[in-house]
Amino acid sequence: MADPSSEGLRPCHPGNETEDLGPSHPGDETEGLLTGHPGNETISREGQTADAGRQQDWEEAASCQETFHGKVRKTGSSSHQRVESRMPEVNTEKPFMCGECGFRTAKKSHLSQHMRTHTGEKPYKCDQCDYSAARKSHLDRHLTKHTGEKPYMCGECGYRTARKSHLSRHMKTHIGKKPYKCDQCDYSATQKYHLDSHLLKHTGEKPYMCGECGYRTADRSHLSRHMRTHTGEKPYKCDQCDYSAAEKCALVRHLTKHTGEKPFVCRECGFRTALKFTLLNHMRTHTGEKPYKCDQCDYSAASKSTLDDHITKHTGEKPYMCGECGYRTAKKSHLLKHMRTHTGEKPYKCDQCDYSATCKSNLDRHLAKHTGEKPYMCGECGYRAAHKSDLSMHMRTHTGEKPYKCHQCDYVAARKSHLDQHVLRHTREKPFKFKCDQCDYSATRKSSLEDHLG
Repeated sequence: MADPSSEGLRPCHPGNETEDLGPSHPGDETEGLLTGHPGNETISREGQTADAGRQQDWEEAASCQETFHGKVRKTGSSSHQRVESRMPEVNTEKPFMCGECGFRTAKKSHLSQHMRTHTGEKPYKCDQCDYSAARKSHLDRHLTKHTGEKPYMCGECGYRTARKSHLSRHMKTHIGKKPYKCDQCDYSATQKYHLDSHLLKHTGEKPYMCGECGYRTADRSHLSRHMRTHTGEKPYKCDQCDYSAAEKCALVRHLTKHTGEKPFVCRECGFRTALKFTLLNHMRTHTGEKPYKCDQCDYSAASKSTLDDHITKHTGEKPYMCGECGYRTAKKSHLLKHMRTHTGEKPYKCDQCDYSATCKSNLDRHLAKHTGEKPYMCGECGYRAAHKSDLSMHMRTHTGEKPYKCHQCDYVAARKSHLDQHVLRHTREKPFKFKCDQCDYSATRKSSLEDHLG
């Protein structure tokens, strides 16, 4: 009959409360109580049991860890084993590695997805168009464009979206939450990729370079967009008309013309817009926030595009030139508008009358005459304006700001048109700078031209 003290010591059996599988009686020289065959209850210190038997028992004990909620550990000699009643440690190993770039992951499925970035494989196909994707989640997102389904809704303003993550981001516009904080300055962001882009300003790193013109950028997506200025590619296509765009944000902006949807609402004055960044820029007219700072002077701006315009004053760079008259500008959009003075093109058309304009801002100003809408409101006195620029100029009557400075004397002005008029006193010129785009009328003052257009 087997010794009762040595029975049932295999760790796979529930109810075995024995922690130390060493000698159970003083004076007993038996160290390792291995089980497996009736009658073979003990193994001597000299290691008479075969290596294969010891390995089998070790594997059996290890395989029972989950059931036992413990951990088998070898202590002392190779034949002495203990079972400790502890939760197993988390395994942080990432055994699956990409042979192309060294990417590592804990899941084989993640590696398979990653490999498609190298092979270009897109196995998930849309059954309603020729779209294909490398991931099923991307296909699911695409399919909502066909169904129009937007199950996620904001309880504050009624904004709807097809994706839960988009709703989470949208909600931060209401609560003002910016959880992603820079550890080198006081910058914070609502989204991680915004913080990642910001951090590159501290390092100055611009690893992505255009092979055509040497343009460098810190963001791979910026390089992709830039390359389209060389190729002319416009991959973002409207499914309701023949419009196409080089950038996705331009297509999103265009689509609102079809839907008329304006889900982003200002809680201060009721201003509505189709685009989140437009609302963020608008909110700064109320808060006075100017987060974009010039690193060469004390100038700051409410929007990045405004700062970009300012920076060209320091660099003097004007890379865009008109082939007709030699006009140069720092911005491509300005050159495109200028070219219309040569071609006579007026692509922006009013859908309520026969008015057309060379630039969108002129059309927007015109449309306000039809709608009477004045979405921009002064928080100081209640003044309302149809255009953001008009509100910005109005605000200077409260702040006393006069940002336009004469380079030949100490004159300063709240409006650029006033500075232009002043400069004529130095030059004694009277150029007809403001030209009507519908006839040959021109004026020295912008206000005169606006009176003419009215």
